[in-house]
Amino acid sequence: MAKKTYSSYRPTTMAANGMITTPHYLASQAGMKVLQNGGNAVETAIAAASTIGVVYPHMNGIGGDNFWLIYNAKEKELKAINSSGSAGDKATIEFYKSQQFEKIPSRGVLAANTVPGAVAGWDLAYQFSQKNLKGTYTWGQLLEAAIDYAKEGFPVTPSQQYWTNTNLNKEDNELRHLQRFPQFCNVFLKSNGLSYSPGELMKQPDLASTLEAIATEGSQVFYKGNLAKIMDRDFQENGGLLTYEDFARHKSDWVEPISVKYRGNTVYNVPPNSQGFASLSILNILNHFNLDLVEEGSVEYYHLLIEAIKLAFVDRDKYLTDPEYSPIPLQYLLSPQRGLELAEIINFTNAKNFDQQLDPKGDTIWLGVVDKEGNAVSMIQSIYHEFGSGYIPKNTGIVLQNRGSFFSLDPEHVNCLQPNKRTYHTLNPAMMFTDDKLSLVYGTMGGEGQPQTQTALITRIADYGYPVQAAIEAPRWLYGRTWGVESNRLKMEGRVSKEVLQALREKGHDVEIHEDFTDVMGHAGVIKIDHATGVKYGGADPRGDGAALGY
Repeated sequence: MAKKTYSSYRPTTMAANGMITTPHYLASQAGMKVLQNGGNAVETAIAAASTIGVVYPHMNGIGGDNFWLIYNAKEKELKAINSSGSAGDKATIEFYKSQQFEKIPSRGVLAANTVPGAVAGWDLAYQFSQKNLKGTYTWGQLLEAAIDYAKEGFPVTPSQQYWTNTNLNKEDNELRHLQRFPQFCNVFLKSNGLSYSPGELMKQPDLASTLEAIATEGSQVFYKGNLAKIMDRDFQENGGLLTYEDFARHKSDWVEPISVKYRGNTVYNVPPNSQGFASLSILNILNHFNLDLVEEGSVEYYHLLIEAIKLAFVDRDKYLTDPEYSPIPLQYLLSPQRGLELAEIINFTNAKNFDQQLDPKGDTIWLGVVDKEGNAVSMIQSIYHEFGSGYIPKNTGIVLQNRGSFFSLDPEHVNCLQPNKRTYHTLNPAMMFTDDKLSLVYGTMGGEGQPQTQTALITRIADYGYPVQAAIEAPRWLYGRTWGVESNRLKMEGRVSKEVLQALREKGHDVEIHEDFTDVMGHAGVIKIDHATGVKYGGADPRGDGAALGY
């Protein structure tokens, strides 16, 4: 079958030297400034990640976690960082049960029960950069753009206004009614109680002071210094669970990347507690199908990929947690044998339905960088729900994540809450190598949607020859439930043809049609490297506010 390509609304960005893509243009610009002035991929990523935590606050912040893939081009070595935080000593099933909770709250101080690892992740990557990648920037220099935007302000995007207003729903006290938190109002609402409008400048003086402290005193001020003490005091005054000792105990880890072969390429991701193995498992299943016989965009294409995703998620949900607390048979789960076993279950006539309820929620950023020397970063950073827990320790400006609400209060559940345990994590950055050379840096935000969008990107680029930007823009889907919905619905963008949508329904898919470009599908990004010419091809998602920039 002839390979098919799509046109795109945006052009693919092309550059001979360095490339960065992030889901916010100001973060891309902050990174590009570092990249153009001789910074390496890691330094660029830190500048962009710190900036996006300021200018995209509904999606991200320094009160969350991050995971990294870092490629050292000179040594031809790929390394990974797990900088997710663990639950505090006081975070126990017994505590929540004693407070009459059947599940961990999604918002508020009791949702913020895991230590934020993001700042420690920047630091670990920075130390590697200094030692191995000839880093020239000081730690403080890399935070300058973030500090400036927090202090002087940045123009609010329509996305920020939309998600702010969405979270001012008084009828949903558990999830959406964030104005019940005084510090949320102080930071994200104007004095009249309304959200900022697009184009209005928003300043975050408390966050600026926090970032200045981190810039001058180093990351340890967040975990063992004055910031940790301030947060500890605020938690104790408001009935929270995290303590100074929990922050001081945090450790970010170097971990071994995991991989599968796909169409002659090697695709890498990060190991558990990340769901990265689910993203790889989908490709491991698709290896057993000849996509040359399946037209991209056809009902067969969507059906095959969605069924593979469902089966990979069953394995994921059975095993995924902190591997220190429960063994995960990764070698088997990513073996060709397991891929074949799952592939043989797929029925091209009927959709398979599962009782397990999936939640595609997750507000996150992914960013990618390739520098002039060929070093690269695929990094993902998250506070989980938009605005995380909604809880901000007074005078810090730090929006704390609610990633710990993912823990189960059922002691028999594989991801049950235990002190010092890392929860099941949706974050998973990816890279692909062709003939042992880095060929693709890619990823997306979107919780459950991350493995699904990664699959769309890889199949469209590796199997169907799509240009980078066209692959990002092509119609996407999302399998899973959303808040208040009991069924695992299949969300499809409106650009999918009516004939395909109807055929999917006839196969048993519960189809729900969304806007042509909806950020429900996540904000994806890709950098492709052509080793014959040295040109990098970058793309950013029009569903977000991002930009791919090169020089």
